Amino acid sequence: MENKFEIDIKGIRDDARAHMEKGPVTGTYGADRERLIEVLNEVVATEVVCYLRYTQHAIAASGIDRAQVAAEFAEHAKEELQHGLRAAERISQLGGQPDFDPTTLKQRSHTEYVTTEDTDLKRMLQENLVAERIVITTYQEIVRWIGESDPTSRRLIESILEEEEEHADDLTDLLGV
Repeated sequence: MENKFEIDIKGIRDDARAHMEKGPVTGTYGADRERLIEVLNEVVATEVVCYLRYTQHAIAASGIDRAQVAAEFAEHAKEELQHGLRAAERISQLGGQPDFDPTTLKQRSHTEYVTTEDTDLKRMLQENLVAERIVITTYQEIVRWIGESDPTSRRLIESILEEEEEHADDLTDLLGV
């Protein structure tokens, strides 16, 4: 049995011209776009909260191991902000509005914003590791939910997930567990 690849290029061209206002979202798009935008806005909120927590911990950290731990927190903060911006860009590509509203960030975030004593580096590391584990679990679920319906959004979440797993590994190393 032969499996031939055939497409109606004239039909595709006509559709592309007729629906230019939809940008990259074509008739073959398979996801629930509105729900995906909501989920991606949760990712934006989660990443912004992680950025803020890591930044606060990087600045507030004190004690004998402060330099090493603060440097790790600062690096993670920078990457978390980039994750949020990448998710926001995808929302825009899908025709949605990225939601950076500070009044609702905490409610939409999968993780919590936890402050600690400035000298409690171990607790800072633990709280950030807990947050990374939450993100890893929820982003794995998002990847499974998206499936094949939106390969671009799935790959975005998978690439962010890969970096979140690296963060968890870094924190585990610093904790010595």
